[in-house]
Amino acid sequence: MTDAPDAVVIGAGPNGLVAANMLADAGWRVLVLEAQPEPGGAVRSDRGVHPGYVNDLFSSFYPLAAVSPTIRALELERWGLEWSHAPAVLAHPLPDGRCAVLHRDRAETARNLESFAPGDGEAYLRLTGLWDRLGPDLVAALLSPFPPVRPALSLLARLRAAGGLRLLRTLLLPVRRLGEEEFAGAGGPLLLAGCALHADLFPESTAGAVYGWLLAMLGQQVGWPVPAGGAGALTGALVRRLESRGGTVRCGARVTRVVVAGGRALGVVTADGDAVRARRAVLADVPAPALYGGLVDWAHLPARLRDDIRRFQWDTATFKVDWALSGPIPWEAPGAAGAGTVHLAESVDHLTRHSAQLATGTVPDRPFCLLGQMTTADPSRSPAGTESAWAYTHLPRDIREDAGGAGLTGHWGPGEREALADRVEAEVERRAPGFRELVEARRVLAPPDLQERDESLVGGALNGGTAAVHQQLVFRPVPGTGRPATPVRGLYLASSSAHPGGGVHGACGANAARAALRDRRPAVHYVLGPAAAAAQRAAMTTRERDAGGHTPAPGVTAGGC
Repeated sequence: MTDAPDAVVIGAGPNGLVAANMLADAGWRVLVLEAQPEPGGAVRSDRGVHPGYVNDLFSSFYPLAAVSPTIRALELERWGLEWSHAPAVLAHPLPDGRCAVLHRDRAETARNLESFAPGDGEAYLRLTGLWDRLGPDLVAALLSPFPPVRPALSLLARLRAAGGLRLLRTLLLPVRRLGEEEFAGAGGPLLLAGCALHADLFPESTAGAVYGWLLAMLGQQVGWPVPAGGAGALTGALVRRLESRGGTVRCGARVTRVVVAGGRALGVVTADGDAVRARRAVLADVPAPALYGGLVDWAHLPARLRDDIRRFQWDTATFKVDWALSGPIPWEAPGAAGAGTVHLAESVDHLTRHSAQLATGTVPDRPFCLLGQMTTADPSRSPAGTESAWAYTHLPRDIREDAGGAGLTGHWGPGEREALADRVEAEVERRAPGFRELVEARRVLAPPDLQERDESLVGGALNGGTAAVHQQLVFRPVPGTGRPATPVRGLYLASSSAHPGGGVHGACGANAARAALRDRRPAVHYVLGPAAAAAQRAAMTTRERDAGGHTPAPGVTAGGC
């Protein structure tokens, strides 16, 4: 019994690793079980496109990590993490050769936007001034456990002082309307709308303004940094820190079931039949639909939850192309050359058209693309004079037709993958003639490819569920929740399906760890003796009982991933 860990964490994504670190800091023995052959979830990098180039498999830029109180408190720089920045945060080139550019220097950003229309620079500075007043409390409220009473009260007080209901109205606006009210030219609205569409929002979505403003202002405050050497460097720092606290990460260990008896989580069972006991808690860094009715049988859950999970809404699918380029991207607009991220859409109307096509199950003919220039952001990613780059676009989860005329169906055989990758490249070529001549190698990741590499990216969804207001706060992942506790005692939801949702900020894992630490009661079978232990064994299958319920053999650590 004494060999059992205090906590088992299912999944070695950023939320799972943050939770494990916090529990280890509190003196708990922690075991993290990861299905993939390496840790990191959607925070990983490799050389799979070209041996001389580092490409991030999924996420790349981490403004939320840079501002997150949880991740900052972990002091990952002590475990080898280094941040790197591109000269500019974000660029949005237009068909006429102009380019809206977000710089870390707000005055420089304002000068750029003033070139689109007189007064737009001042309008942008008003938005940054508003961030100065509200930003710290907004971030604290967003990344705190729900309900965030103390930061919310402070935020409400600042809202009243800064304009009260009028300001609240501004934050609840669709991002299209915010751009129309604040700017006369095209640059400011495009920067804000493009940021809002990093999530599965439309330019007309309620509260899209606050998403676009938040992401733009984080770029203004802390930039959109990248880990030097690749996204995997962030994961590596988290794993090294955990190991230094005595925690263990075991890869290639797929959890198939959470063992529940007497209404409490007692441990987990892996695909190879290993029954791993947890003395205090099980934390699940998996999507809510994978936990409820998946790892935990419906017999242990309230009947109403089954219907709620049926109504759970995923965010849109994702299609990604990675490139190894022989030279820098030849942008017609010089302002795009120094930006880490480039948005590709002709106008806000283009963004609306793209969004409408997604809503109707149509593959866009002119997809809105987000492009990352990784060597521009971190020179270590590829040889001098070259570029490691990627672009992704959103797709409908259920494809009904293809506006591009190629007959894409969403079956994603080789022909469909290459056809859509060519369409993405055509969008880059429109703003950077000659781009295709630089492609040394490319990798195409359709939605099934993303899910195969990280099972939490169900159907290519990046954010653990929609970011729309009907599935946020007390509605995340289902109405009446908002907290990491589950109907099963000792089991906590630690993934982006929980509040506050998607993004690499660690808050979902941190909230779950705090909840587990507040409930310091050991699992029942360690308190009640033989009778309760017998109840646990009765909850196991014959194969699990034969496995003996033992923890992994000594010496199995993250080094074996």
